[in-house]
Amino acid sequence: MFCRVRQQDGIFAVCGGMLERLDMTDKLNICTEPEDGLHEECGVFGVYDFDGGDVASTIYYGLFALQHRGQESCGIAVSDTQGPKGKVLSAKDMGLLNEAFTPEILEKLKGDIGVGHVRYSTAGSSTRENAQPLVLNYVKGTLGLAHNGNLINAPELRRELEYTGAIFQTTIDSEVIAYHIARERLKSKTVEEGVGRAMDKIKGAYSLIVMSPRKLIGARDPFGFRPLCIGRRDNVYILASETCALDTVGAEFVRDVLPGEIVTISPEYGIQSDTSRCIAKEKQARCVFEYIYFARPDSYIDGMSVYHSRIMAGKFLAIDSPVDADVVVGVPESGNCAALGYSMQSGIPYGQAFVKNSYVGRTFIKPKQKNRENSVQVKLTALREAVEGKRVIMIDDSIVRGTTSDRIVHMLREAGAKEVHMRVSAPPFLWPCYFGTDIPARDQLIAYNRSVEDIRKVIGADTLAYLKEERLTEMVDGLGICKGCFTGHYPMTPPDEDIRGEFDA
Repeated sequence: MFCRVRQQDGIFAVCGGMLERLDMTDKLNICTEPEDGLHEECGVFGVYDFDGGDVASTIYYGLFALQHRGQESCGIAVSDTQGPKGKVLSAKDMGLLNEAFTPEILEKLKGDIGVGHVRYSTAGSSTRENAQPLVLNYVKGTLGLAHNGNLINAPELRRELEYTGAIFQTTIDSEVIAYHIARERLKSKTVEEGVGRAMDKIKGAYSLIVMSPRKLIGARDPFGFRPLCIGRRDNVYILASETCALDTVGAEFVRDVLPGEIVTISPEYGIQSDTSRCIAKEKQARCVFEYIYFARPDSYIDGMSVYHSRIMAGKFLAIDSPVDADVVVGVPESGNCAALGYSMQSGIPYGQAFVKNSYVGRTFIKPKQKNRENSVQVKLTALREAVEGKRVIMIDDSIVRGTTSDRIVHMLREAGAKEVHMRVSAPPFLWPCYFGTDIPARDQLIAYNRSVEDIRKVIGADTLAYLKEERLTEMVDGLGICKGCFTGHYPMTPPDEDIRGEFDA
């Protein structure tokens, strides 16, 4: 059917099944073991310039705005719609964008249509082979694909493909999606029809951007787990995970891609829409952690301000779990907005208690095992003048295993805080996630088989309170959200096997 092109680190030209390495210096990447706390999702960004201008730099800056969603690997693939059909230039590597891409590399990525990706592996498979976008050749031409999310039926689909002769080059479920799009394209009149047929087979969370030789296609799963929006700058059309990326490249927000919708962007027809797979609004299930943690506060997702949702979470905490104190502080970055909301509601002054080292990413060299408790202080330090002798309310977005919360509470006490009252802008985690968030198995969750009082003792706070589960829907003004990690009730039946360690995006 087609040949998947295996791409290692470097820039490649893919044309007619041939692979040409252009240039790139290999780099050392030091990966760390999973930390306590949630991690970002992947970020996707696609561009089509109808005037024929090169899009690589626009993709780079768009991805730069989405760097918070993935800091392990990144990639860009572009094609020239006026040039040889099927020729794609691709570059990807481990690490941050400014580590992987130089001006010289971007200059060589010539093309007026392209797609980019930043990645965080939700269960560990952090290798160059798994970096995206995927670029593949098949009998109809060449496709580039970037995916954010997790499929719950990836193992089943993968086994079916393997028994029919498919050979996989990665361990990500994105390649399963790519195979199915290519196969269904052979039965379809258009690429977007092939994407729709593939959507009928895959189950789970996905926001996709697909680059064909003449079209840019965006697709979102029917539940709308992961965000995807459309932007425009003159004759340049954009698909992006978050609206903040549109702002960065000077594009206007057009609208969100609807849950279940396929949008096709082409010079001939502009934006075309297929909503035949959309479901009722009350069944939609956006990941609530996009609003609590993942997304940037200056983004809007499905019409809802992320900043406003976090302010509301803080206000609800102040209403439901008040405590006398001298200052309210947030754990950077996602705890800051909720702390401000708590302050606004309670009248307790808002302050800054932590200094974050902005130059520490996900891939820094940690202290050795015996000194691991110092790794939090590499990223975060407490301001003594802000907390000494004070009763402090500390707001964080979540408590997963509890080890980081323990260290931060201790850090405040070491800086002289008289009391530390912890408030969490999410309910307790009681169940794992199968849709792209790296919430671990239940026995690794601090809230599993522990009361709130038990957790308080473990982390060493004077008091502890969580956001009430019923406040989540209020926080996002009634949007349909997924609360499975808090309630165990998922929008679709989870898989019998834990697939998170093997297949991820």
